[in-house]
Amino acid sequence: MTTTANPLRIELRGGRVLIITGPADITRENVDAIVNAANSSLMGGGGVDGAIHAAGGPAIKEDCKKIVAERGPLPQGQAVATTAGRLRARHVIHTVGPSWAGGHRNEPEKLASCHREAIRVADELQLASIAFPAISTGIFGYPVDRAAPVALGAAAEALRAASCVREVRFVLYDFGTREHFERAARELDLTIPES
Repeated sequence: MTTTANPLRIELRGGRVLIITGPADITRENVDAIVNAANSSLMGGGGVDGAIHAAGGPAIKEDCKKIVAERGPLPQGQAVATTAGRLRARHVIHTVGPSWAGGHRNEPEKLASCHREAIRVADELQLASIAFPAISTGIFGYPVDRAAPVALGAAAEALRAASCVREVRFVLYDFGTREHFERAARELDLTIPES
């Protein structure tokens, strides 16, 4: 699948940029790191998680096994990095998003933490670019219209504070999801460049 529409490019202060694109396949992105919407076992699953493991090959799973052996399952809202195996990216940053429970179990805070922590990990690795899917909006059931402003707000906040990361992309699977993210960017005034 290739991008069929021009990306929305949002210029932030200090030469940083936030990009919303899609429909596209995140496994084909040429960035320093792609973010995996993982489960806590880090052993692969469906959706984006399964696609990343399949495209990247067994090296990703081997790194994940080592991480889980050392620290146990990854809690929601935290992030860890592995190799990217055969992917174009250099790293995969795995994060576990929340399952939607009506918004009564701190889902927005956990989803925001996924984005902040993934960018923090990328910054620690001295990476310049990172690509996110729409975390938790698949089988975890988080409504896209509610997830988009949380994801964009947290990513913009973390990007502004980052030392090395200069570009954050949201690589979205379909037009419907992209429309929600673009609408959220307008509502958050992210489409207005900062002076």
